[in-house]
Amino acid sequence: MRVAVIGVGHLGRHHARILAGMPGVDLIGVVDTNLQLAREIADAHGTSAIDDAASLVGVVDAVVVATPTASHASVATPFLEAGTAVLIEKPLARSMAEADALVALARARGATLAVGHTERFNPAVEAARPLLTAPRFIEGHRLGTFPDRSLDIDVVFDLMIHDIDVVLSVVNSQVAGIDAVGVPVLTPRIDIANVRLRFDNGCIANLTASRISRDRTRKIRFFQPESYVAIDFAAQELEVWRLVRPPAGVPSIEGGAVAVERAEPLARELEDFIAAVKQHRDAAVTGEAGRHALDLAQRITEQMVSVR
Repeated sequence: MRVAVIGVGHLGRHHARILAGMPGVDLIGVVDTNLQLAREIADAHGTSAIDDAASLVGVVDAVVVATPTASHASVATPFLEAGTAVLIEKPLARSMAEADALVALARARGATLAVGHTERFNPAVEAARPLLTAPRFIEGHRLGTFPDRSLDIDVVFDLMIHDIDVVLSVVNSQVAGIDAVGVPVLTPRIDIANVRLRFDNGCIANLTASRISRDRTRKIRFFQPESYVAIDFAAQELEVWRLVRPPAGVPSIEGGAVAVERAEPLARELEDFIAAVKQHRDAAVTGEAGRHALDLAQRITEQMVSVR
């Protein structure tokens, strides 16, 4: 399968690294507006540096779009129009109008459209999923130090959207209410945010995201009747605790760490994308799923306008 990576900055270079070593994949080129950077990445992986993404339309079977969010739609559209499979890094687009157009175009052309919500492929998340039966309260913290990238978008779209996507994939219910607070601290954009989501089925999700913290935290906890599930995304660790009711005697709480076979989530994501293209099936995280997460992220930020 002939594949190219468009945008080889912070994350795109890792896409290139993984694809270059993937069986059945021919990484025919990497594209970046910084041609010197493209050449460095291309040389490292034995491929070509290309300065014009449009030149690849009709040449490749699939592309990964890892450019800044503002250009996702303009870069991906020509490929989708040609029926080429596209994986777009999160968030899917900068607006719902762009997201809707991308999803509709992919459907019309029969092209695979995947969105890079890598936490779906985190081994700890995959191990926890069968254990999450009916979460009633969810608490997530995604905190990081001040970055040198993604400052063109709010922290909701940069960091919190990971947890938004995971929560939406677990809670099979519509969002009934949103209470959100967001504050710009070091940039004109929202740098720290908290949201309380209320779902129709009664579940509550309380999510916090920050890009101005001293320490890096990537954790989420699920509370449900008679059990508690905790995931550390970064460490790929999972804990499960349950209420055990013996036939006689006092109930007890039992549990602890659950074995997780570690793997690189991005590699799993790319393996799924390539397999989806070859097998003519949907990717695990479809364009529709990416649109759903973007829609909720957009609604959350709209609630924060008054506290800027």
